[in-house]
Formats: sequence, C-alpha cells, structure tokens
Amino acid sequence: MSAPYEPEYPLLCAPLRLGKLTLRSRMCSAPMGFPDLTEDGCLTEGAIAFYENRARGGAAIVTVSEACVDYRNGKSHGRLINLENPGVLAGLTNCARAIRRHGALASIELNHAGMLSDFDVVSSERTKDERVHCGPSDAVLPTGTRVKAMDNGQIRAAVDAFAKGAALVKRAGFDMLMVHAGHGWLIHQFLSPLTNRRTDEYGGSRERRFRFALEVLEAVRAAVGEDFPIELRFSAMETAPGGITLPDAAAFARAAEKWVDILHVSAGGEPDFHVTHPSMFSEPGCNVQYAAEIKKHVSLPVATVGALNEPEQMEAILASGQADLVCMARALLADPELPKKVRQNRTDEILRCIRCFTCHAERMLTQTRICALNPQIGREAEAKFASPPTSPKRLLVAGGGPGGMQAALTAARRGHRVTLCERSEALGGNLRCERRVPFKAAFPKYIETMTRQLALAGVEVRLGCEVTPDFVRAFQPDALFIAVGAEAARPPIPGLEGPNVVFGTELETREGEIGRRVAVIGGGLVGCESGLYLAQQGHEVTILEQRSAAAADANPRHRPALLAQLAAHTAVRTGMTATEITAEGVCCTADGEKHFFPADTVLCAAGLRPRRETVDALRGAAPIVEVIGDCFRPDILRGATWRAYHAALDL
Repeated sequence: MSAPYEPEYPLLCAPLRLGKLTLRSRMCSAPMGFPDLTEDGCLTEGAIAFYENRARGGAAIVTVSEACVDYRNGKSHGRLINLENPGVLAGLTNCARAIRRHGALASIELNHAGMLSDFDVVSSERTKDERVHCGPSDAVLPTGTRVKAMDNGQIRAAVDAFAKGAALVKRAGFDMLMVHAGHGWLIHQFLSPLTNRRTDEYGGSRERRFRFALEVLEAVRAAVGEDFPIELRFSAMETAPGGITLPDAAAFARAAEKWVDILHVSAGGEPDFHVTHPSMFSEPGCNVQYAAEIKKHVSLPVATVGALNEPEQMEAILASGQADLVCMARALLADPELPKKVRQNRTDEILRCIRCFTCHAERMLTQTRICALNPQIGREAEAKFASPPTSPKRLLVAGGGPGGMQAALTAARRGHRVTLCERSEALGGNLRCERRVPFKAAFPKYIETMTRQLALAGVEVRLGCEVTPDFVRAFQPDALFIAVGAEAARPPIPGLEGPNVVFGTELETREGEIGRRVAVIGGGLVGCESGLYLAQQGHEVTILEQRSAAAADANPRHRPALLAQLAAHTAVRTGMTATEITAEGVCCTADGEKHFFPADTVLCAAGLRPRRETVDALRGAAPIVEVIGDCFRPDILRGATWRAYHAALDL
C-alpha cells in the first residue's frame, strides 16, 4: 500500500475552519481591482474570468475588489463595482458562482473613499462648487480640494450604505465579505489622528475614533447574520508622525473582534503606497511584523499581506505563529496557480512576481490590468476559451531570452512541436546580466522557472546552437520565430571603446574590472538600476543623463521608489551630454558649459540596438517567420512576453 501524500508545506496546505465554512488551505487571494467594468459599475465577463482564474489556481479565498457602497460620494478612482446600481446583482452572482465552482470561498471587499473620492468620474452633473468632499473633519487636500466634516446624518448614511452593500453581496451568493478599513479610505480616515480632528463622539480619544468603524461593523453584521464571515482589513501603522500606531491598531483589533471573523492586517495610509505595496527594494514579507504584533492581542485568525512570494517564507510565518493566513495579490497575477502548485509539491514551477509594478502602473496609465510576466492577465476570458490548433506545426525558435522562452512555452502548450535554440550556453538573454542584483533576486528565479516549464511542456532546448540560414534550411521548420535580442547601443562618443568602459549588458561578466569611482552614461531605467546596484556594492556612482529627468522610462509606480533609492546611494546629474571618455573620466556639456566627472570606470547604458543584421539574414528562411522580443523593438520585459505569447497564439 502506497504512503499517503505529504505536502512539502503542510501548514500552508492545512484547512482552516471559519464558522460553518472550511478554507481548503491558508493561501488566499487578496483584493485586486479589475478595471474592465461597465461605465455604470457592473461586472463584465472579463472581470469575472479574472477572479475565476485565481479560484481555479487554488486560492482558498478569492476577494473581489473594489465594491463601492456609495457610488455618488465614495468612489475612489476609475471604474469600481457599483453596489447601488440595481443592475449589478447579476454580475455579482455570476462572479460568486465562478469562484465557488472551483472550490474557493467567494469574498468581496466593501469600501468608501470618503474625502479621497474622485468626483470627476463620479458625479459629472455636479457643478465645481458642489464637489465638496466629505470626511471626518474639515480639511484642504494637497490638490486644493476642500473637505467638509460629515455631520451625523451623513455618518449614518455611510453606515447604512455599508449594511445595504453587505446584504446585497450575500444575496448574490458570496460566502463572506471584507470591510476595508485601511489604506487611507473613509473608515481609516476616522481611525487616524491625522485626518480625524473631531471633538464629538466620533473623534478625540482613541475609543471615540473607533466608533464609526465599529458602527459599520455592527451594521454589516446585522445585515448578513451571525453565520456569514466578515473579514476586517485595516492598517496597523502610518508612516507620518502622529498617525496610527501599533498600540492603536491592537486596541482597535480587540474592539472589533466582537463583529468579525478574520483580521486582515496591512500597513500604511493613502500617501504610503510603497508601504502598502512593498517595492522590489523592500524585503519580502516586510509587513508581516504588524500582523505578528496584532496576533498577540486577539483570539481570531489573523491574515498577513505584502510582498509574499516564497512558499518557504510563508510556511515559516505560519509555523512561527505570526499569522494564520497569507494573502497574495501581485504574486497571483504572476502565477495564479501558485496555491495549487504548493499543494501539489510543484513549487519549482511557480513563476515569482518581480515587483516591477507593471500591474499597478498600467491601471493608472491605461485603465487596464496586466502583468509583465503573465500575458494572460487581463485576457483571462480569451485564454479560457482558446482551443489548441487543429494542425500542429514544427516551430523553431531562435533565441532563448524572455520572448523566445515565452513563445516556445505557449506554442508547446498549444500542441506544436517546438525546438528552441540559444547561441550562448544559458537561457535568459539580457536578464542574465542582472542575476546578482539583490533587488532583482526574482529575475534568476524567473529564468529557472521558465527553464523548468519548457522541459515539462516538451520543448527541445539546444544551448550553444546558433540559428543561421543554413541551419533553418536543414531543420525545415513550418515556422520560425526570431528572438535573437538586442545588443548594447554604441553612441559616437570618443573613447567609448577604451578599456575603462563597460557596457550595461556586460555588467555580470566584467563586474570584477569595475573601479571605485563609476560614471554611468545614461540615466534611463537600465542605467539607474545598474548604477544603484554598483552603489550598493560600495562604489561611488554618478549617473549622467542627457534628458531633464532620470528614470523617465520607468513606470509611475516603480519610479518614485527607484528615485528615493538613487537619492540615498548615488549622485544623479541630468541635462548632461557626454562628449568624450578619457582614462580619467567623462567630459560632458550642459547648457553650453563643460563639466568633467572623474571615474575609474565608465558604465555605458545608452540603450539597446536590435540585432537587425541577424534578423534580415533569417527573413524568408521558413514558410512562416515572426520577429519577436528585443530584436523587433527593444522593450521592457512586459513587451517581450506579450508579443511572444500572441505570436504563439496566432500560429
């Protein structure tokens, strides 16, 4: 008789009783908004498929976000789920069913933005003078927007709105709900001394600042009954002086225990984006400490969240008693099947989030939800119904960078016979030059995981094999995907070929040659991150950028975190045009004036140049030829994976 199956991470895989319900594991999908909604705030098929994907991937709880309880006065941004719309019920019901049919518990986050409501997208019928935001106290926001203190009638209306929203989502078939009392929204505004300066029964002492939140929880409990689990999400600290402290949060958690079933501990207020959503410069699980402190003061299950990616770390969190549940958002965008892979002892197949903030930035810039590593995100409905090709083809992929790997993997999973050839002795392309960078620790894991997945998909990988026209003629593929990448651009700067010059793509192989003082030519994303890495290794780094701003090509969520790191570790000089490189350093001009920056080593990060000669030589070598990745157009990782994925779908 065979031995029983034993999971490698038994605590993560252990069930948890929650009233009359049972969570199938301790791994949950944290709230993630999906902007593909109707104009009046109803769920679309795309939105439903987005959440269903996480349920199919094995999460114990899938929390839908963001459901606004007062669409006229409390909508924070963009398109949110409108719980006041009579037509929203059908979409909510279909979404709950889609989650539940895969064995996950369906939850939904209820929220009100309070003084941070965005009337420009909520109530266009209001005149400018009527757009007065309401919050705990009178205030003027940094944007100049006036905030008027809510009177008792408005407070009662907000409480009732939460209760009505709760009753609606229960009617729609959700198993539980989450009340959002953190991250700077309305309930948080009442809890925080920074935004609540009232002197009545809703402000002043800590207990009076709790009152609004507790009234909301009491009303929600009355609306859903005793057997319907409520999860309370709140911030255990704020970074600004005078804000919420851990003792405040612990006292609030004790007061809220009467009404809720799970305490979901996060951190940060509205200005603290990189606290609430830790960047790649933060340690994984850096916010777990707050959940661990709250857990000392309560008897309910405590959930933790924030930059959690690694099963080993999450298991240790549970084993040490710091939390009872781990919640993931970005990690389940990169790999929605992370929980399933943990339960099946397939952790070597997990695609780890690299915390690049592409997902957050795209929502800001284009009102879409995508992922740099997972090209299916935002297109789950399409992927759900995609059928394999009826005539499998023999595909040859030239190049083993991110684009080549993604194309090969997608094509193989669709039934094609795929051979991937890489002229070097390792996969990964230009990502390999970043594998020693501490804040890019997820990149080598990405390469390892893709290598593993290629093997499982049956892709034949040939390393040290360059694809030439003669090779293609001998191989006779039905289709050829050219993904030969790009090389370092070489701007016409005298001295660029000197022995003291290192190109960004050579950083890994020539790091031992780099001297104490480093001048980086090129203050784009690559130059800034490379310069930051060298500074963290003890070098004195000056970054020289021709444009007026450094890291201008970084996305708007990653860039502030990167600039803060640069300010702490490097010198950044903008408006500098490099005119000559000497053995002593770099000569520049700025506004007609000459400048000289002493340097032992010059790192050239002036962009990438597609390998067009190689591409042109291979065009016409097969019946079907597609050019993908950086050899088509140098782009960030997202661009390479996105184009490669769809090229494989088109085959």
